[in-house]
Amino acid sequence: MKLKITTVFILFIILFITVLGKALYIQVINRDKLIAYSESQIVRKTKIYPKRGYILDRNEAPLAINIQKYNLFTFVKNEKKLISELKKLNKILPDINVKKIISRVRKRKKFTWIKREVELNEDQVKAIKKFESVLVESKSSRFYPNHELLAQTLGFVGIDNDGLAGLEYEFNEKLQGEPEIYKYFKDAKGRPVKFKSANLDKRAHDIVLSIDKDIQSFLEDYLKEGVEKHEALMGGAAVMDATTGEIWAIANYPSYDPNHARSSKNRKLSFVTDPFEPGSVFKTLTIASAIESNIVREDTNYFCERGKFRVGNHYISESDSRHTHEWLSVAEILKLSSNIGTTKIAFDLTYPNLKKTLDMFSIGKKTGIELPGESRGILDDKKNISPLRLSNISFGQGVATTGIQMLASYSAFANGGYWVKPTLLKVSDPKKIVSKKVISSKTAASLTKMLTEAVEDGTGDRAKIKHFQIAGKTSTAQRADGKGGYSGYVAGFIGYPVNVKRRFVVFVYIDNPKKGYYGNTVAAPIFKKIVKKILYKTKDYTQLAKTESGEETFDDISIKYSSRRKIQKGIVPNLVGLDKTSAFRILDSLEAQYDHKGFGIVQEQSPEAGEPLSSNTIIQLKFKAPSYE
Repeated sequence: MKLKITTVFILFIILFITVLGKALYIQVINRDKLIAYSESQIVRKTKIYPKRGYILDRNEAPLAINIQKYNLFTFVKNEKKLISELKKLNKILPDINVKKIISRVRKRKKFTWIKREVELNEDQVKAIKKFESVLVESKSSRFYPNHELLAQTLGFVGIDNDGLAGLEYEFNEKLQGEPEIYKYFKDAKGRPVKFKSANLDKRAHDIVLSIDKDIQSFLEDYLKEGVEKHEALMGGAAVMDATTGEIWAIANYPSYDPNHARSSKNRKLSFVTDPFEPGSVFKTLTIASAIESNIVREDTNYFCERGKFRVGNHYISESDSRHTHEWLSVAEILKLSSNIGTTKIAFDLTYPNLKKTLDMFSIGKKTGIELPGESRGILDDKKNISPLRLSNISFGQGVATTGIQMLASYSAFANGGYWVKPTLLKVSDPKKIVSKKVISSKTAASLTKMLTEAVEDGTGDRAKIKHFQIAGKTSTAQRADGKGGYSGYVAGFIGYPVNVKRRFVVFVYIDNPKKGYYGNTVAAPIFKKIVKKILYKTKDYTQLAKTESGEETFDDISIKYSSRRKIQKGIVPNLVGLDKTSAFRILDSLEAQYDHKGFGIVQEQSPEAGEPLSSNTIIQLKFKAPSYE
């Protein structure tokens, strides 16, 4: 009995060692050879991602969606059959070249693309699936339904649906999701057999932006109109909520269509990526620093040297040689945009104090907006600089900022002193707003008052909007030519409406205009159009009758109430004077068809009220800004 047990035990040990040795041979000694053999059986390996997440505006209007396309490919096996099926395929897709495909197939060992990202209807797909040598696989393909709208911000994807630019690149992992792995193995007869990996259920996610599609649309229209009118090289504009940091619209012109990105130029959002010398809009930062450092007050006076001030071996002059200012207060220096006055303020302030403020405003730093390629701009990092350099920086020369940096900086003047991080994502939770206190609310209020005077009675009068207080600053900056000198100008205007519930900042600049070059004549009118349209769109005119002091600026607003109207089936209702929500609600209750254009309240309608209303009637509504009497 003992002998039997010993024998069985020895046999078991021998068997165990044999299995262990075989495993060692496969897993360690012969590992590379077996892996190479396994890989040789794979004729194609590909990743198939789920449908890419949508990119939506703040009201969930689609900005980037997916459409169904197909890839066609083949594995080399029976060339005669392939040629026969390609000729049949040519009848379905006339643009394929059979000879070129066969030539490519002969050079390939495994698989060959026939055509990628093809749009096919259901019947065409069914017909192609009957082929043996031509294989078809479905593919989700990116589509931008608004074409050029917000193109430089959205970016685009490559042929494999990888984000290559803009938000598509920045949020690629979130939008793309987790792929499934598809492998094609050869069976015993050499035929390709498809194998799919396990589904990890890591789906793609949608992204909701802070962008308002309507505001983006008219901002781009007005920007394009301004660039073409002034025969400029390009232009940029953006709108930012001063409290939340949300970007409502942002663009450069010229732009491109991301549906045809590979053959397009102007794909970069230079508002974020390309710094330029900001010019006079920078003066507000210098004055903000001086007030906050208790160096000056609004009524502190400086002698402005009658238009010519020697600094070292150079002379500082005003941007307009006709200006020969003598004594000006700080408020007047900003209102009249005096280079000499700002220089003298900076000399009293000193560079270390100015630099401290500029650091607080993130000048020379990235704002952190969710876009690749953001520039930090250019700012001297020295402890101190020469008087001439300080003079130049004080009025926005010899320093370079991006549009987004200036937009964020002016938001602090508009919101009571907080620098708020700009964001392209919709802010649903106020706790997620990133901000820091950079100046006191008193300083911010003082600057807003001075900037309002600059529009009402200074260099920015072309930005005035009737019944609204606008705080803003013009800029006519010399344009760096890349060779150490200057050539042309960048005309700019930045500002915000004051007597509104929700303050927002708008910055517009036009690069190298040929017809006119002053900020007030080139950029301010574009600013005005954008702001006016936003105010009417958001209906933020409940406070427009009053200034900050409470003084009324006009007598009366004519208001018409929808509750006093009679709504009757089969009769066209009176919709004149109603806003969109009220008008649409009435028409929907009558199950009426309608079309509309414009913003504001209904000014015209067709057919007129009281006409018969049938199922075929289409009511046309024309909205305009409300009238004031």
